[in-house]
Parts: sequence; C-alpha cells; structure tokens
Amino acid sequence: MKKKLLLFLAVAFMAGSCDDLIEPGLENLRGLDDMYEEAEYAQGFLLNGYARIPTNGWAFTDVATDNAVSNDRNNAYLKVATGQWTSNNNPFDEWRNSKAAIQYLNILLQESEKVKWAKDEKVSQMFKDRINGEAYGLRALFMYHLLRTHAGKSASGELLGVPIVLEPEKTNSDFNKPRATFEECMQQIYRDLDKAEELLPLDFEDASSLPPAYSGSNLDEYNRVFGQFARQRMSKRIAMAIRAQAALLAASPAYSSGNTTTWAKAAEDAGKVLLLKGGVSGLDPNGLNWYAAASVINELAAGNNPPEILWRSDVSLSNDLERQHFPPTLFGNGRLNPSQNLVDAFPMANGFPITDAASGYMSTAPYDNRDPRLKLFISVNGSTGGPNNTAIITAADGTTNDALNRVETSTRTGYYMRKLLRQDVNLNPVTTNTQKHYKPRIRYTEIYLIYAEAANEAWGPTGTGSVGFSAYDVIAAIRKRAGISQPDNYLESIKSDKEAMRALIRNERRLELCFEDFRFWDLRRWNANLTEEARGVRIQNGNHETIPVEARIYGSHMTYGPIPYSEILKFSNLAQNRGW
Repeated sequence: MKKKLLLFLAVAFMAGSCDDLIEPGLENLRGLDDMYEEAEYAQGFLLNGYARIPTNGWAFTDVATDNAVSNDRNNAYLKVATGQWTSNNNPFDEWRNSKAAIQYLNILLQESEKVKWAKDEKVSQMFKDRINGEAYGLRALFMYHLLRTHAGKSASGELLGVPIVLEPEKTNSDFNKPRATFEECMQQIYRDLDKAEELLPLDFEDASSLPPAYSGSNLDEYNRVFGQFARQRMSKRIAMAIRAQAALLAASPAYSSGNTTTWAKAAEDAGKVLLLKGGVSGLDPNGLNWYAAASVINELAAGNNPPEILWRSDVSLSNDLERQHFPPTLFGNGRLNPSQNLVDAFPMANGFPITDAASGYMSTAPYDNRDPRLKLFISVNGSTGGPNNTAIITAADGTTNDALNRVETSTRTGYYMRKLLRQDVNLNPVTTNTQKHYKPRIRYTEIYLIYAEAANEAWGPTGTGSVGFSAYDVIAAIRKRAGISQPDNYLESIKSDKEAMRALIRNERRLELCFEDFRFWDLRRWNANLTEEARGVRIQNGNHETIPVEARIYGSHMTYGPIPYSEILKFSNLAQNRGW
C-alpha cells in the first residue's frame, strides 16, 4: 500500500505543471507547508525526479546514426538524420524535462530540514540524510544529461554548459540567466556527487552493524531507512557510476579543451566502480543475454539486480518491444533495421576485422564464422526467431513479408533487430502472451568500456595507472565472453598500438552497446563522422549486393546540440550554440 501511495504521489507531481509548482493556483489546496508534517507527500518531490530519469525508457537513437534505419517514415530520429534537426525540432531535447526535475529536487533540498521524516529524531535525521543524498545524486544525473544534450561552443568559441540553478525558482526569480561554462557545470556535478556519496550507503542492503556515523542508533531503525527496502534508489555505487559517465563525456575530444577533467580521472572514476565488483574478473560471463535470460529475470524480486546490471527500472510484463521490432512473420512491425555498416563492424570468430586478410571472410557466405554476437543481436537472412523458431528470410526474392522492402513493415536494410527482444513472446493474435522485461539504467559492461577507453588514452593499452588492470585486460575479457576464439591473435597484434587499440575499443563499444542509445552520443563526443550513409544488403539468387539505404545529413556544428529556440527567444542572456 505504501509503494502504491508513493507511486500515486509521483504521478500527481508529474501531472502538475512547473508553473503550478512555482506559484500554486487558487484551486491548488496543497502547498509546501503540507510537506512538513507529511513525509510521504514530501517524498513526492523526490519521486518526480525518479519519474523523469531520461533512461527510464528506450530511445532508439541508433536510427540517427550509421547503425540503423527505421521503416517508420515518421520516426523523429529518422527526420533528424535526414536533415530536419533544428533548434525547434529536437527530439533529443532535455531542457524542459531535466530543468523541471532539478526544480523539484531544489525544493526538496531547501525544505527537507523542516520535514518531520519520522517521529523519532534519530530516525528522522537518517531519512533526511538519505533523501538529501538521493536528491543530490539525481540533480547531478540531470545536469549530466543537460550537458550531453545542450552543451556546446558559443559564437565566440567558448565551451558552455547550462545555467546552474541550485535554489527553487519562483515567479519573481531572475530567469534570464547566462549559461555557465562547461567546466563550472562539471564541477557542480562533482560537488553534488560528493554529497550523494557522503550521505548514501554503497548499496541499500540490511546491515549487521551500524556505520560509525549512526553509532548509538537502533540497527532495526537504520535498516528501515537504509536497508533493502530502498533498493533501486540512488546509492553511492550508482553515484560513482554517474561520475564515471560524466567524466568520460568531459574528457572526450569534443569537450576536453573546455574543462579540466582528464582521461586519467575518467579511468580512475570508472576503475573505482569496477574494483568494487572484483575488477576484470567481475565481468558477468552471461552478461550478453541479460534481456532474455528468463531464469534470471524471473528470479528478480525485491529490487535485486542480476550480475550485469548496476541500476535498472522495475520488472513488468509486456510485449511492446517485440510488437514494435519483431519481423512481420512474427506479427511485429520490424521498426528498427540494423545497417550493413553495423553488420560489417562485427569481426570474424577469430577476432580479425572482416577487412583483414587474416580474417577468412567470404563475401559469398558473409554470415559464416562470424563473431557470435552478430546473430545474437541481429536477425540476418536465414535466422530463426519467435517461440516456434520461425525462419526469417530477408532476401529480396523471399516469399514472405520479411523480405527486403516487401511491405511497409518489412526491413529496409535486409536485417532486423534481435537484441533486447524475448523470443518467447508470442504475438500471434490467437495465442498472444507477454513476458517480463526491464530497462537497464546502467550496465556494468558500459562501465568496463568507459574504463577501457579512458585507460587507453591515459596510459596506453597495457598501462594500469592506480587501478591495477589495463584497457587490454578489459577488452580481452569482453571479447572472450563474446566467443572470440582464443588466443585472440588480433588483440595480441595491436596490444602495443594505442591508435589501433582506440579503434578496437570504439568498435567493441559499438557492438556491445548497440541499440541502447549510445552510438549517436559517442560519435559526437569523439568528433567523429556523423554523415556516413546507412547501407543495406540486397540478396537475390544467393548473391549479396550492398545497397545505399539512407543518407546522413548533418552540419559540422551538430557535434553539439541546440538550446531550445523558444528559450533563446525568451531570454536575452542565453547564448545559442554556434550554427543553430
């Protein structure tokens, strides 16, 4: 009942506008005073922050890159990729959502001292510490998303972030604030994360003894506040992972000249998270199939995480992903179509890129002896899928609607997305079922790849810094888990070449995190080419012909996203990123 009430409060806060929050209308009978004696109402301000986390749902931004296209011609990311991205048509926009979340969190942080969180003073103090810690961590998370989406260089070439707002805004507040520098925003993220890590436990688990900060308190009461009941709330471990994400962004080529965060710092921040998991040996051997491991998913309860997942959403029954992305013969809409570009990025099973003479790649049998991740993540011509292992024939001369460009729900590239989908979902109208799904907010594999990228840049392929393992060690473990044959001779051949290792790490990141909303942001923070055309394959009479599918039209200024046009019109002190 308590959880239902908290959920209701979060929805109620979401439904209310920011204007109502700044100055409630006459019909709004509840105000800030109500929160002081009603802790659950006060928590609604925090729950609004959780409800607004940008990674709560799937955003298939790969469609805006060389990784994929969509067969939905109204897809917002398709429009971005084909030249329709503007400051008033921006599906990536985080300005309103994240700023609204920060407003709620600022109110909570300002007012939490006045809230009676529990009858017992010591328990009330513990709740206040936890709630404040969560709010600081969430505020840092939203600032990170604001920077990733809206930071950029002004007309003068200065790297700017967003206005830093640390107090609740009211109707008489000065809203016409200039943007802080990117460096100032990063330092604010770090300060908020420092506070979150100071106030929060590493994980929300029942303790067997009291931490020194709460000596003299009752252990049962401590566990009531900081125990397993609060799993999946912001914790110190999660805050540490957010620090690594933010540091990676700041150290990357597109941002590094405008702030003091180094590759070494990003590596150390990620390394600290990984050392808590045992370092390289902590990589989950079954982590590739986290989305479809039924036995593992079915055992998730009371906020537990599988070994691959650091932070996640709730588990729920659905078939929405499958309905959107299964091929037509499985009664799906086949919306995301992986590109030939992405297929070509998967190496052979021996680890060599398909362009390398030592790979053994044959263009007449392009899917044979490939990295096992290819057929795990992508349905190629001849793959099977669904609860009955139905054959998926994408060849142009195929006889079903799975064939290339056959109907509006057919693939445009010759491929369908397989990753993220549970093959035990049945969409047949006669026997439709649902299965358990969840959305990772942070996977450990992401943190391993953050470390590998930053460590290689800071110390070279085999340098360990203060962490004790290297970029080479991480990539070796990831590729071994993927099923690359051992010894990994290609990896061995480049282990002393920083540039070649950089290319490999970026490619491993592309493969491991495909379709999970990384490629678009990675290309931009690397200052990499956004305009590579998305290609497909036309298979006829057994012959494979690479075909152009969709151009990628981006201006050079689009390394950075825009400030919303409406905000620029309203506030004269708000500088737009150049080019927009």
